[in-house]
Amino acid sequence: MNVALLSQLRDDLARAQYSLNGLAALWGATAEGARRRGVFAPARRVLAGRDQSPLVTLGRLFLLGEAVSTEALDAALPALGSAGASELGLVASDGDARLRAALSLNPVALVGEAAERAAERAAERGGSAEWWILSDLDDELRGGPARPDHVMGVGGATRTLIAQLPPVAGGSALDLGTGCGIVAMHLAELGAERVVATDISERALMLAAANAELNGFAGSIEFRLGNLFEPVAGEAFSLVVSNPPFVITPRSEDEGARYDYRDGGMTGDELAATVVRTAPGHLAPAGALVCLANWETEWGGRGLERVRGWILDAADRSGYALDAWVIERDRVDTVQYAETWARDGGARPGQPEFDGMLAAWLDDFGSRHVVSVGLGAIHVRRATFAAGPDAQLASVIHADQATGALAAQGLGPALSATFAAGIAAERASDAEVLATRWVRADDVREERIHTPGEESPSAITLVVDSPIGRRVAADTLLAAAIGACDGDLTLQQIADALATLLEVDQAAAREALVAGARELAWLGMLAAPAR
Repeated sequence: MNVALLSQLRDDLARAQYSLNGLAALWGATAEGARRRGVFAPARRVLAGRDQSPLVTLGRLFLLGEAVSTEALDAALPALGSAGASELGLVASDGDARLRAALSLNPVALVGEAAERAAERAAERGGSAEWWILSDLDDELRGGPARPDHVMGVGGATRTLIAQLPPVAGGSALDLGTGCGIVAMHLAELGAERVVATDISERALMLAAANAELNGFAGSIEFRLGNLFEPVAGEAFSLVVSNPPFVITPRSEDEGARYDYRDGGMTGDELAATVVRTAPGHLAPAGALVCLANWETEWGGRGLERVRGWILDAADRSGYALDAWVIERDRVDTVQYAETWARDGGARPGQPEFDGMLAAWLDDFGSRHVVSVGLGAIHVRRATFAAGPDAQLASVIHADQATGALAAQGLGPALSATFAAGIAAERASDAEVLATRWVRADDVREERIHTPGEESPSAITLVVDSPIGRRVAADTLLAAAIGACDGDLTLQQIADALATLLEVDQAAAREALVAGARELAWLGMLAAPAR
């Protein structure tokens, strides 16, 4: 895209105060909430009573799907003008002497550390702490099926991935399958010294580069065309991040249109498996991988064990010990999964296209005896020590279902800290666990259920909100022990004191609390003190 025109667009958008705050103030929080759900009538009703202004025109055009006159767009974008907007591909004639949006242009709010850095940058240089993101039109605005090389904007999966990014302290970062480029921009904003963004889609790279230019990241991100890791052959990175096209899609010819953003062109979950098996070979020492994925569960099998196998394969291939945390956020049956992606393609129940796509998906799952699909994230770190003759034996892999709410703030750093605590507890010997002065997380709470008239509780539950909402049943020994974990006493001192107090066997108390400490470390409830 034309750099000079993008610069003019940036200036016009800033002048019009085209931002989430500006739009919410324009049509109100209720209408804004409805708009984000794809319901435009409330905002349109408000604008019907508003005087014409640049913000009104841009809101109608790009967010509410309305046509505007050439004169109105010229006034809203005085530097770029309607001619420049047409040249950039932002608008197209509707055949009635009016213009409609040909691309989405959405203001996007940042979160966490990236938001803080962007706010500082905006204060120094002027402008907004929000970004403007160009992408293809979504379902509500498009009014028809998407093109095969459709480039998505910032959806729920992308936001989930961004929220899980670990702290970035310099080094190099790879955004594998960059799409509209917002993850690569986050990596640059968070302080990566070098960011490479790849995609198999030329259209995605064009829009990602335009977004980088529009938001002040020109020269900060290197964009490369190619499939998976081919564009970075022989290179290693401190951080590899990916929201790949992991949707499990039937390979028959009659399941409907294929879309680059969701279909990796491989059978079943092989695309996700390929990313996980290959990425560790591109990690620098102590480097990390964070990716989203879907994985299959066959009849009689376990999907999490399937992912464990991918990581063990990666350890063998790379020759490095790998620490991994597989977090299954949801598990759906094959019918639910097929319905979701048939709808995503624009088909609706009752239409022949929908029934055909659903049948293709179910036939595909049936051919592999798949009964459900897991959805979640995979965190992998290259261990800091040599793997020795067997990388698999040296690797630590923790896989669990974690469907609780994610922390609203600081999720990425909290996940990173919990991952480190879990690995440390897992690798420590029993003696080392007992010798540790464990520290309880600040947000751990205890819930007790008492039967009226009875002194002892009938149930004790330990609760934590960060990084993932968790609830774990505890007995009196474990509850008392975690209450004493303030960094002053070793776990052995706590175990021995409680054994005496509760009149239980000392060795049994130690053994139970070693197992409890390892479990609670993975839940974000306990950590060894920082050295």
